Amino acid sequence: MPKLPVITGRKAIDIFIKLGYQVARQRGSHIRLLHSDKRPLTVPDHKVLGKGLLRKLIREAEIPVEEFIRLLKK
Repeated sequence: MPKLPVITGRKAIDIFIKLGYQVARQRGSHIRLLHSDKRPLTVPDHKVLGKGLLRKLIREAEIPVEEFIRLLKK
């Protein structure tokens, strides 16, 4: 399994938006993303996302880690 880079919450949100998620609402520093076919995601808008949290979000979005990294490099 490839290593996950250290990224910000905003960068992760941008990638999930590319995957078809939409921002539903924000409360404090947490942003709720919705997708018509998948479970909703709650992403903290922090300077650094922990690797465990990032991996959990990718798993809940039902995408391979490789695809997430590929979208990150675009």
